[in-house]
Amino acid sequence: MTDMIKLGFTLILAGFALLFMASLLSAGKVDFGGLIMIGPVPIAFGTSPEITVIAMVTGLAMMLVFFMLRRKYA
Repeated sequence: MTDMIKLGFTLILAGFALLFMASLLSAGKVDFGGLIMIGPVPIAFGTSPEITVIAMVTGLAMMLVFFMLRRKYA
């Protein structure tokens, strides 16, 4: 279980690093999007339809992983 916790922290830190690098390298138009997971249900939002679709697809993939892991360990 501790390996999963370490992996989670590593992925969160990698995400922050990617966001920081992207903000430094972006020159013009900046799109913003987000994803809120309430249990296995994703709620996506964004400033453009393209970003919102990307967030929703990511949320659906995370939901599938959640259900697959839940089935494996239950």
